[in-house]
Amino acid sequence: MNNNYGSRSQGGERSGSSLLSRVFGWQSVGLLLSMFVALIVAGTPAIIAMLFSNKWLFYGLIIAQFGAVIALSGFAQKMSYGTMVAVFLGYAALTGMTLSTIFIIYTMSSIAMCFGIAAGMFGTMAIYGYVTNADLSGFGTIMFMGLIGIVIASLVNMFVQSSAAGYVISFLSVIIFTGLTAYDVQKIKYLGSTVSDEESLRKVSILGALTLYLDFLNIFLSLLNLLGDRRR
Repeated sequence: MNNNYGSRSQGGERSGSSLLSRVFGWQSVGLLLSMFVALIVAGTPAIIAMLFSNKWLFYGLIIAQFGAVIALSGFAQKMSYGTMVAVFLGYAALTGMTLSTIFIIYTMSSIAMCFGIAAGMFGTMAIYGYVTNADLSGFGTIMFMGLIGIVIASLVNMFVQSSAAGYVISFLSVIIFTGLTAYDVQKIKYLGSTVSDEESLRKVSILGALTLYLDFLNIFLSLLNLLGDRRR
């Protein structure tokens, strides 16, 4: 990322703002679709019973989600815009199916509370990432290194099953993904000034939406693990 942000033209700033508008629009569509699917699935006892009783199905959905993320991140240049939209919406729907379990585990009031807190934290850092003139690339590198550590710790804890470690991982995840939100917004903003054609702008908007979708989702789920009230 170019350190000399002050030299960006006003045209570049407007391009970055235009790209961010598209990114936030697609992110919102993805989140709304996920929540809609989650509510529908949670309200259908037969599907919930199938998800809880069939671990292969549940893990299959998770693997499919990872596959969609990898496809969008690694093969965007080879995909058409329409295909990228379909994969992104498919990913959001699959995520909604796995998210449905939170409505069974946690109370609605705690889900709403954590969602609101996550939205406030995400929004604050997104605004900071947009308005700051400081170069956040070094900060983003640190956050990414922390993310790698979180992923490794989470994999280890899948076998250890330590509740204390789980809370620590969730606490650190809130910090890391909140920090990544500011970095990702700034990166997308300045990326907008380097994209010249409409097709590329559309594709970048989907990739950016996926990035910010994941930032928000991880903040929300980590907060839910820390603060959520479980059903008795």
